Amino acid sequence: MSQSHRPAAFRSKPADEPTKFTDSDAIQGVLDAVDDADCRDILEATCEGSLTVNEIADACDLAQSTAYRKVDILSDADLLDESLRIHQSGKHVSEYACGLDDLTLSIDTEDGISLSVSPADADATASFGTSFATQGNVADD
Repeated sequence: MSQSHRPAAFRSKPADEPTKFTDSDAIQGVLDAVDDADCRDILEATCEGSLTVNEIADACDLAQSTAYRKVDILSDADLLDESLRIHQSGKHVSEYACGLDDLTLSIDTEDGISLSVSPADADATASFGTSFATQGNVADD
């Protein structure tokens, strides 16, 4: 399991440190994720709190298979934080929360193109969801 696929609690980078992408494939993966309307809906839904894939499917009116696929896309792009919801019955399930506060694309003559993803904190996550809801210039699929 690579660092980007690990739950937030198991990553080695500090939680408040932005993730910087300079590889064009990694940048494209993040941009593709935020360009997808279903992925944006999932980010908005998970700003309110952690949700399981079943809860995400219900909240975003998605087929369960689609919800799993979109969660994988967002997790691969390091835009969702995964944690474990522990049930007394012993059946534990993964839950996901919006993992970003800010996404910044930069073009620099020295460093080229880079993308920074600042992690979410409890207060900032709600404002991120609100900013998605008020965006009028984001393309839908």
